[in-house]
Amino acid sequence: MRTTHRPLTTLALVLSIFMAALEMTVVSTAMPTVVSELGGLQSYAWVFTGYMLASTITVPIFGKLADLYGRKPVLLVGIGLFLLGSIASGLATSMGMLIAFRVLQGLGAGAMQPVSLTIVGDIYTLEQRAKVQGAFSAVWGMAGLLGPLTGGLIVKYLSWHWIFFINVPVGLGAMALLVVFFHEQVQRKPQRLDFVGAALLGAGVVALLFGVQGVGRNLLALPLGLLLLVAFVWVERRVPAPVIPMSLFSIPVIAISSVAGALFSAAMFGATTYVPLYVQGVLGGSPTEAGGMITPMIVGWPLASLVAGRLLLRTGPRPLIVVGLGLSVVGTGLMALLLRPGAPLVIPGLAMMLFGIGLGFTTTSMLIAVQTSVGWELRGVATASNMFFRTIGGSLGVGLMGGVMVAQLMKDASVPVSAANALLGPEHGQGLSPELLKTLSGALGTGLTINFWIISACTLAAFLVGLFFPKGGKGPGTAPPAAGVPMAH
Repeated sequence: MRTTHRPLTTLALVLSIFMAALEMTVVSTAMPTVVSELGGLQSYAWVFTGYMLASTITVPIFGKLADLYGRKPVLLVGIGLFLLGSIASGLATSMGMLIAFRVLQGLGAGAMQPVSLTIVGDIYTLEQRAKVQGAFSAVWGMAGLLGPLTGGLIVKYLSWHWIFFINVPVGLGAMALLVVFFHEQVQRKPQRLDFVGAALLGAGVVALLFGVQGVGRNLLALPLGLLLLVAFVWVERRVPAPVIPMSLFSIPVIAISSVAGALFSAAMFGATTYVPLYVQGVLGGSPTEAGGMITPMIVGWPLASLVAGRLLLRTGPRPLIVVGLGLSVVGTGLMALLLRPGAPLVIPGLAMMLFGIGLGFTTTSMLIAVQTSVGWELRGVATASNMFFRTIGGSLGVGLMGGVMVAQLMKDASVPVSAANALLGPEHGQGLSPELLKTLSGALGTGLTINFWIISACTLAAFLVGLFFPKGGKGPGTAPPAAGVPMAH
């Protein structure tokens, strides 16, 4: 058995996370320009929700596969799918094609982040992990700084297609490092995958997503989605190798982290999706200015994560989680109050910074607490389930906000929704009459302002849930595990 080269393996994991993080900020920066070229503002949310939906469904599946067959092959497959989706997205010539290829990209993303973080949990001790996980989050800060600038420069000097092509060299480099330097010894168990549970989970999440986005007949998808998810839970309790072991959620640390994670992720993905759209579509900002609005959040996040990683072993996770979620409430509340036409961008920028700092304290503490509450054989699925609830929260939140935005644009039947695409072009509405421009800008601004209040409500709900996080000792994961769920070795 060859020994893992830990520094170069860590570099491969950093490249994987960096690729996914950079993609989020670059795409958010460039999407208004993409819509102005391809059309389809009414489908704007699906470019993000299609990606997140695919990763949501596959996160627990890849987590289970990583526990059964090892982390390395699963992560390599995930990166490969992500790169195929990136290349295809860059070649898209219509909004429908772009959404379809973003789904393929999301399938790969469902493996990349949870499996990468699981490997960190495997190759570092608890004391090292608290510091490494915090330092790992600095990748998001770098992506936050480079993403808006990179996206703006690509859109201005090349074309938006290149925001996807830039993933290829990074992804190939990460795969090469993993193949050569990461080695693991896995005792493979002859277990069958729970395909029925996976199918029920996927269908239930899709139905919920359609339900939260629509009105009229689409609302019928909500009870259907809930029924499918109830059936999923029923199946998971009875199969020998469930996609998500229900026994995990008898551990308070995991149960509370899952609910709070879904809520604050709805806020986070909502902010990264719709704040740039507001800046470019309502305020008339450039693509670089639009993307720059989320930079304070993504920079504040890793800075707080570094601090959290150093404090965690002394304070335990609960104080950091409560303080972090409290800061998030203040930040998103200020964003909802201050992001108005004519507002100086420095003010909502500070609000986004507070939001990011709060998320940095919260996510690092919760993740390490979750990983430490189970043993190696469940660490992959525990990490993946935590990521699953974050991505499902983000998917449903962005979908709901997309429905709110489109409903506002469709209020005036005499105004075609397609005309709103012109708001996002480089000339900001050139060719539209002043009356139509004012109507469209006002409708878009109203819809997005409602979304900002939804974001604020999500962080407040997450804070209230976080108050119930168990009071542990001077370290994470001190809550006793449920019967049948082993402690970390």
